[in-house]
Amino acid sequence: MDSSPLPAGACRRVVIGRLLAVAVPLGVWFAPLPLEPLAQRAFAIASFMLLCWMTQALDHALAGLIGCYLFWALGVASFHTAFAGFSHTTPWFLFGAILFGMMATKSGLARRLAFLVPSGIARVVIMATIALGLMEAFGVGPGTNIGRGLFVILTYTATIFDKMIIAGAASITAQGFIERVGEVEVLWSRWAIAYLPCDLITILAAWRLTLWFYPPERATLPGGSAFLIEERRKMGAWSALEKRAALLMLAAIALWLTDFLHHIPAPMIGLGVGLAAALPRIGVLDTEDVRRLNYLLVFFVASAISMGEVLMATKALDVLTGAITAWLQPLVTNVYSSTLALYWTGFLYHIFIGDEVSMLSTSIPVLMNFARSHSLDPLSIGMVWTFAAGGKIFVYQSAVLVVGYSYGQFDGRDLFRMGLCLTIVESIILLLLVPFYWPLIGIG
Repeated sequence: MDSSPLPAGACRRVVIGRLLAVAVPLGVWFAPLPLEPLAQRAFAIASFMLLCWMTQALDHALAGLIGCYLFWALGVASFHTAFAGFSHTTPWFLFGAILFGMMATKSGLARRLAFLVPSGIARVVIMATIALGLMEAFGVGPGTNIGRGLFVILTYTATIFDKMIIAGAASITAQGFIERVGEVEVLWSRWAIAYLPCDLITILAAWRLTLWFYPPERATLPGGSAFLIEERRKMGAWSALEKRAALLMLAAIALWLTDFLHHIPAPMIGLGVGLAAALPRIGVLDTEDVRRLNYLLVFFVASAISMGEVLMATKALDVLTGAITAWLQPLVTNVYSSTLALYWTGFLYHIFIGDEVSMLSTSIPVLMNFARSHSLDPLSIGMVWTFAAGGKIFVYQSAVLVVGYSYGQFDGRDLFRMGLCLTIVESIILLLLVPFYWPLIGIG
């Protein structure tokens, strides 16, 4: 999302991407495919958006807005449907989280504290300020291995760990569909215990991959522990800005942690706190701070959600879900082939449906019916499929990734190789958990 000059390799990728983003949609639009006209046109425009996002042929937000406009202007969907993502809670939750992070950075609070936050976006924002402080302590800047490694791994793990517990919109959506359509009870505790070994192995794998891909320029912090003690002394007493920022953040975290009591949606809390941070006397931001925000991030996420809404409205998703069941049926023969087939099919499906909630809400009902008709366990099928939504290789696949990417510390290639490696690691872990560990805790 920056305008800095691209290296030669990236320029070639962009040129190829722009050519494909024109040729492929035209081919899909006019090809004699056995599809309903609206569905075929929706696929054509969606292919333009996806190719631009995958190859960075255009700015992510610009490509998304063009796609939404084409859905509307070419009669594929109404204006309300073509821009439906802008009335979705996710992009505005993102906007609130960006304000949240700016508040932590401006006040200096991020240098003092890190919080346990049940929101991937908010976690990235808070941890990013700490990562920037570490980079400053190491004396390195953007583009260095330390910066790239820190940001790509904290961003990626922020989204994947949300699938290992029932936290965040995606896993909560999955839980509801599994219980309602699959007619099985989904316990928070059982889900967490089921993925606990995966948590531990993933932490180790992520650490080793980061050191492998990004060997640090400096192996130790200059000055060691003495540096940290001196930095703590320099911060001195808490300022009024830090105190106000801390109160606002603690209020948000308390509301997030107690949502089972008040049922206030997490996006409403995040946006409310973000806006409160810009109020005179109450917050820590002013009008100039708000003007400096990168609103293209909000537009990008909204357009990605809009694409999913159009594909649903035009019945184009029916083609994808039908292909899923046809593909899975001959592969679901034993626990090993079933696990791999479900995981990698979910991973590929998520590439076409970038928004996690849309991806799960459009596919889990189909899978639950498939499981029941084939005498399979709906809970294990749903858990594997939901976990597959954690595997990502492109920025547009998650608002959490967009937030991490916005700091400009890593590029699409960094995310691709880290995401692909961890996706393979997770599939291997599942091959051990599903047939051996899950039956011990009553799943399968």
